Amino acid sequence: MEFQQEEQNEVNFQQYAEILKRRWYVTAGILGAVFGLTAFVTFQQKPVFEAQSKMLLKQGGASALTGLNQRVGELTGLTNFSSPVETEAEVIRSNPLVQKTIDDLNLKDNRGKPLKPLAFLRQLKVKTIKGTDILELAYRDTSPQVAADTVNTLVNNYLESNISVNREEATSARKFLSNQLPKIEQNVVIAEAALRRFKEQNKVVALEEEAKGDVVALGGLLGEITKAKATLSGVATRSAALQNELNLTKDQAVELSTLNESAGVQQVLANYQKAQDELAIAQTRFTKEHPTIKSLAAKEQALRQQLEMRVGKIVDNKQPVNEKDLQIGKIKQELTGELVKSEVERLALDSQVQVLQRAYSENQAKLRDIPKLEQQQRALERRLQVAQLTYQQVLKQLQEVEVVEKQKVGNARVVSNAVAPERPISPNILLNLLLGGVLGIILGVGMALLLEAMDKSLKRVDQAQRLFGYPLLGKIPQIAVPSGGSAQELPVLNDPYSPATSAFEMLLTNLGFTISDQTLKTIVVTSSIQGEGKSFVAANLALAKAQMGYRVLLIDADMRRPRQHKIWEQPNFTGLSEILVNQSNLQAGAFEASYNLDVLTAGTIPPNPTALLDSQRMVSLIEEVSSNYDFVVVDAPPLTLVTDALLLSKLVNGILFVGRLGVADTGAITAARTQLEQSRQRVLGMVINGVKENIRYGGYYSKGYREENNKKDKDKDKDEKSGYKLPPIRMG
Repeated sequence: MEFQQEEQNEVNFQQYAEILKRRWYVTAGILGAVFGLTAFVTFQQKPVFEAQSKMLLKQGGASALTGLNQRVGELTGLTNFSSPVETEAEVIRSNPLVQKTIDDLNLKDNRGKPLKPLAFLRQLKVKTIKGTDILELAYRDTSPQVAADTVNTLVNNYLESNISVNREEATSARKFLSNQLPKIEQNVVIAEAALRRFKEQNKVVALEEEAKGDVVALGGLLGEITKAKATLSGVATRSAALQNELNLTKDQAVELSTLNESAGVQQVLANYQKAQDELAIAQTRFTKEHPTIKSLAAKEQALRQQLEMRVGKIVDNKQPVNEKDLQIGKIKQELTGELVKSEVERLALDSQVQVLQRAYSENQAKLRDIPKLEQQQRALERRLQVAQLTYQQVLKQLQEVEVVEKQKVGNARVVSNAVAPERPISPNILLNLLLGGVLGIILGVGMALLLEAMDKSLKRVDQAQRLFGYPLLGKIPQIAVPSGGSAQELPVLNDPYSPATSAFEMLLTNLGFTISDQTLKTIVVTSSIQGEGKSFVAANLALAKAQMGYRVLLIDADMRRPRQHKIWEQPNFTGLSEILVNQSNLQAGAFEASYNLDVLTAGTIPPNPTALLDSQRMVSLIEEVSSNYDFVVVDAPPLTLVTDALLLSKLVNGILFVGRLGVADTGAITAARTQLEQSRQRVLGMVINGVKENIRYGGYYSKGYREENNKKDKDKDKDEKSGYKLPPIRMG
């Protein structure tokens, strides 16, 4: 199957040549019709002239004179894929410009009516010259002057429209900018006021410089705090040491220092001590009840109360103060004073540290707020800057647009005006005829190939081999049969040195190799459909076998459309049908057609041929002729029409299948092959009839060989006339 598929896919130019050869009349007819129609149309056409003009499209146009680029009148595209030049080409093709050109020139169509824009555009061609910004305009008309005037008028209309559009754009831009300028100026004022309020609210002049100063101040405060803390630590250490030495708290030390430095307390203390001394002396002299003792005791008590009162005024303490603490030594008093001084210094340093820390915290908090303030200030400054820049740009654009509005400059200029052409561009007679010929050939060849594809008949030997799938035993060349005669239907008898005779001899030789288990004595010759030449093959095959010295019987078993009696030009009154119904016998029904060859015609056409062929009498007849003859050839009906050939194939050694090129079709061949496969009958092979190719057999048909054989035939005729006959040669 793979090999067959490769053969089908292979391009065989020889096959195409054969197809064109078979269908030459189709190709020639279509070629002649197309070529003639092309020539007729070409010579009937009026000459058409084409006038051309070129325009250069400039980048920027009027705006380029003022520096207003990419704003007013510039040729730019909206996307990267759009082409400004192509856009202008579509503008030129627009209906307003086209209609204005038609109206200006009063253009008419063939019927004398005003030319339609669509018809105008069919004659107009606008294209870009590759690699340039130049547009080429061309218009076709039967009048060269009309063609030139049309192109020039269209170009002028485009230029006027381009200038008008540019001025309209500039005017629209001026109006828009004039309306927007006051609003933009107001935005500048608002942005400036917002920045001023921000600085006033946050007491900012130069925020960046202030931030730098605060950072320096913060560093100084940190240094002072560190220094104060170090001093405070030293003072606190000294104060603690003095407290440990005096065994006094800082409050006690202050109290003692105050009491010892108080003159009133010390004076009362001295009087009190003096009263105690006097009382002690008096007690040594007097009793307790003595007035002096009582007087001195009352004095002591009064002085004590006075001392406690003065101490209470100085020291707010509920605990009584010892007298020894009211009068201490000089050294202890000095130490107590040092303790008090150290404690006062410690308190002062502690207060200083707290003040410095508060200042540091305030500065640090202020520095933390500076980035936020800077961000707000930058936003306000940006807003002000954008507003100012926008205002400057809009003001500049307004001034430029006012200049552009007063100019009359477009985006295009004429490179070359159209002139009346001298020669027409159509019809191109030579090109049209050439194209007509090429088109005719293409259509003709295509039609031939289409008809060939639609034709399912057998066309080539290799195609037959693929479809049948049986061994190819022989190829019979095509033989022309004259009208009203059958002499050429027996080439083996009438033209023994022809290629057809040699082909049948080759067929016999190949048949001898088809079976090896038994002697080939009986065969059925059939085909797929009618008209493939099975009767012709059967007759000449039987003749060729008989000429080899064998006794041969040819039976015409096609009792529906018998053919053998016509080939041999014999009557068909008595034949196979009469033998099968026992109305005759083989000796009476068969006639001697040639030396060693007997022919049994079909006889009278019966109403039920299949029943006769499937009868026991037919079996007996085949057995009888097989014993009396060396070789029996049975001419059977086509396979696809009736089952007669399949019935006969059961009685013989095998089937020889005949196919004719140009007659058999693929459907019939497939159906016939299916029937043979289902019946499981032996198929010896196939023979292809009607082959048109030149069949040669090694140059055996040379002039000398033919002359030699002709001489032998003459000698044989002389022998026969003298009454001497050569004995038949028995082969095999």
